[in-house]
Amino acid sequence: MQEWGISVLFQGRNLIRLLTGLWVTIRISLISVAVSIVLGILLGMLMTWKNPITKGLSRIYLEFIRIMPQLVLLFIVYFGVTKAFRISISGELAAIIVFVMWGMAEMGDLVRGALQSIPKHQYESGRAIGLTQSQIYRYIIIPQTIRRLLPLAINLITRMIKTTSLIVLIGVVEVVKVGQQIIEANRLTVPTAAIWIYGVIFFLYFIVCYPISMLSIKLEKIWKG
Repeated sequence: MQEWGISVLFQGRNLIRLLTGLWVTIRISLISVAVSIVLGILLGMLMTWKNPITKGLSRIYLEFIRIMPQLVLLFIVYFGVTKAFRISISGELAAIIVFVMWGMAEMGDLVRGALQSIPKHQYESGRAIGLTQSQIYRYIIIPQTIRRLLPLAINLITRMIKTTSLIVLIGVVEVVKVGQQIIEANRLTVPTAAIWIYGVIFFLYFIVCYPISMLSIKLEKIWKG
């Protein structure tokens, strides 16, 4: 075992440390996803308004977030904004701010697309049978929007979870950072430790993201059927 480096996983609290780092990753992801969904729904509804000012501002925000790499945003928020305004925030808070900005933009665009994909005759049909505007949204528009939106939103959630691996570069001690620490501590005694540590990290991300991806596929099959 020593020769292949797998024993490093079971030395001291290394495996527990990796799991603790995974929890940091999951915690940041869950908070970011929850806030992004709420704000993204509001942004998506705003993007469907006919007002040219709100449409223009939301489009500029969406394009800015899409063009700017998440890593650059992390550096801007954690290193740039904190220095410019002389404020102190943790790496975790900086990561949540950036992922909320990104997730809100992506979710907003998904919501906008889902709402605009509903044919106009659906609204007209609802009015024709005597439904009020709130009833049209409750019984016709919202159920169809959710069916269109949910699989795409689930895919966005998995992307956000995987992208949290970038926060290692601003010093957050999550699962990748812990893995690097373990590898560095055993660099001379167990040179092959890296393949095992990163293999376990891959597996941990897999067991978190795979069920979510399967849920998306299952929902698509159910609704298409």
